Amino acid sequence: MVNSSHEAMHRIFQEYPGLFTGVSKVLGLPVVQPTSVTVLPTDVTETQPVERRVDTLLRLEGDAPLLLAVEAQRAKDPDKPASWAYYLSFLYTKYKTPPLLLVVCQDRATAEWAARPVSIGPEWWAALTLRPLVAGPHNMPFITDPEEAGADLALATLCAITHAKDRDVNGILKALSTALQDVPETVADPIIELTTRGLDSVRRAAEIWRTLVAVDLSFYKSSISEEIRDEGRAQGRAEDILLVLEARGLNVPEETRERVTGCDDPDLLRQWLTRAVTVSSAEDIFREPDGAA
Repeated sequence: MVNSSHEAMHRIFQEYPGLFTGVSKVLGLPVVQPTSVTVLPTDVTETQPVERRVDTLLRLEGDAPLLLAVEAQRAKDPDKPASWAYYLSFLYTKYKTPPLLLVVCQDRATAEWAARPVSIGPEWWAALTLRPLVAGPHNMPFITDPEEAGADLALATLCAITHAKDRDVNGILKALSTALQDVPETVADPIIELTTRGLDSVRRAAEIWRTLVAVDLSFYKSSISEEIRDEGRAQGRAEDILLVLEARGLNVPEETRERVTGCDDPDLLRQWLTRAVTVSSAEDIFREPDGAA
């Protein structure tokens, strides 16, 4: 189960290893078309009591095998370049295979920071230079054509995640939800989940996606689709409660409003809606018949 946008940004490469072929095309790199891909352990801990883990690590087999380390980066972190350099050195030592670092970001400032080469060593001699590849809103395409999205669902999903903060992200999300209408549920489910988790830290994009899933993909019965629809129903019922209270001329304090809109229990919301028709004050919807709140 993918539980956050951080996880989605790198886990998508585990679920769809061929995605790096599409990313390499977008970034103008030699196209990497591995004959096979192996998900490797992400633990790069030494015998020292400091644990280090790369987010996702893949071995791409082919004419020129390489290790692909994928890191999801949400914000600038001055300590990260040193960690990334350590990862690459450790991986090269352990696997004797050229390593490549791909950093996935959701905002331009972080992406531009992550893309800067970092030299390690004295000023007069760079003993080691870190040069990450970066995928972010500055270089991932805006895929707004459903046919293009359907041709590479994994790349379209990554584009949606990396452009989550863009005000025009709804075009990408609509193209993706439209493309998913034409694929089997077993194909759509992981895409829906990765997109949902990838957008969870950007409220506006997350709400747009949840609406699209509830409307365009209402026929899917996956757990994540049902979760999205349940949240949509809960939000609608919360709005109904506030509408009834206001229509009756009752004052609705901000604390009451926040408690209602923050509730995701459908049974409790149903009770509050029933009470909203008869209570004498907005706060009374929270009181049980015996008077307990």
